Amino acid sequence: MTINKEKLLILGGNIYAENQVYEYGFMKIENGIITEMGTRSQLTDSKSYHVLTVPNGYSVVPGMIDIHIHGVNGADTMDATQEALDTMTGTLPKEGTTSFLATTMTEGSDAIEKALKATADYILKHQRAGHAEILGLHLEGPFINPDKAGAQPLSQIRKPCVATFKHWQTLAEDQIKVVTLAPELDHDYELIRYLKEHGIISSVGHSSASFDEVGEAIDAGLSHVTHLFNQMTGLHHREPGIVGASFLRKELMVELISDGIHVRPEVIQLAYNQISDERLILITDSMRAKCLKNGQYDLGGQTVTVKDGKALLDENTLAGSVLKMKDAFMNIQDFTSSDMTSAIKMTSENPAKQLNVFDRKGSLALQKDADIVILDENKDVYTTLCKGKFAYIREDDTHETN
Repeated sequence: MTINKEKLLILGGNIYAENQVYEYGFMKIENGIITEMGTRSQLTDSKSYHVLTVPNGYSVVPGMIDIHIHGVNGADTMDATQEALDTMTGTLPKEGTTSFLATTMTEGSDAIEKALKATADYILKHQRAGHAEILGLHLEGPFINPDKAGAQPLSQIRKPCVATFKHWQTLAEDQIKVVTLAPELDHDYELIRYLKEHGIISSVGHSSASFDEVGEAIDAGLSHVTHLFNQMTGLHHREPGIVGASFLRKELMVELISDGIHVRPEVIQLAYNQISDERLILITDSMRAKCLKNGQYDLGGQTVTVKDGKALLDENTLAGSVLKMKDAFMNIQDFTSSDMTSAIKMTSENPAKQLNVFDRKGSLALQKDADIVILDENKDVYTTLCKGKFAYIREDDTHETN
C-alpha cells in the first residue's frame, strides 16, 4: 500500500466504539494506536493529519479476530514456511480479519513440530506492518477421539499427553494459546489441569464426551468449545452431550462456523438464542482453498474437493470451510435476531477477551491497536487497517484522502 501515514484521521461513517456509536464520527490514529474519537462537532486539530473520508452509511468496526483458521489463498499453517504465513497474514485483511490464531491439525509429530517452530519464529521475528497479526497457535489435535475424527487423519491421532504437549510448547516458544482435545481420553484430566495452570485454553472438540464428562473437565479447567455441533456429541433428551453443556455451562466460550453449511441457519438461531452473543465466538475453520477456485486441494495429506462453497473429504465429511470472516459477520445477522453490535462482540470482543488481549484488541477504544475495518452499506469490506497501516483497500472504490 502506498498510503502509510503515522497520523491518520478517519472522518465520517458510523464508528462503533467500545461503549457507544458515533454517528458521522471521527477517529484519530497515531503510530498505530487510537488516540481520540468522537462526533464531528468535537473534532479539533485536524490539519496535521492524513484524512480518510468515509462515505455516509458506512460503518467503522473493530478488526475481526479468527481464533480457528488453518489456511487461505493456497497457504496453510502446516506448510510450515514463512512464505505460507506471509500469504495468510497478507490475504486475511481482505475479509476483515486483522489478527488470528494459526491452527494446526492432526499429523505426524515431525509435521506438527515443523509447523509449531515455523509459526513461533514468524510471530517473534517476522510479523509485518500492514498485515494481519498472528496472536499465537491453536493446536487442533492430535489429542482427539478417533470416533469424531472428521477430516483429521485417523492414523495420527493419539491420547492427550502432558509430556508431549510440554515438548511442543517449548518448540513453539510458548505460543500455543488453545488446545482442542477430547477430555474423555484425558486421564484424570491431567492435560486440562496442566493447561489451566499455565494459562492455556483447553477446548473440547472432536470428542464423544458426555454432559457429565464435560462438567468434570470444566472443574479441571476446560473453558472452550471447538466448532459447536461439528464432530461432537449432540443434544439428546436423556444425554445432553457437549451441545447441551455448551448451552448450559456459562464457563464455556463457544466457537461457531456460521456459513449455513456446517450448521443450518435455523440451528444457528437456536444456538444464538441459548448461548447469546455473551459466549459465542465466530470462526472460519477455513482451509487453503479459501479465495481459490473449485477444485481439489490438500489437507493434511488428504485430498479435499471444494465445490460451490463446500469443502468435502468425501460426500459425507466436511473438511474445514472456505468461509470468510466478513461473511460470518453478515450471516450471523441474517440467520438470527442479532445486530451489528452483537456481531462485533462475536467476531472481535469475545475472541480478544478469551485470548486475554482485550487490553489492546477487540474493540475501538483509546490506546488500543488501530485494527479497523470499514464496511460499506452492504456490510462488505471497504478498507482494513492493521495497527493503523492500510492492509486492504477495495480496488473498485476511490477513497477521498488528503
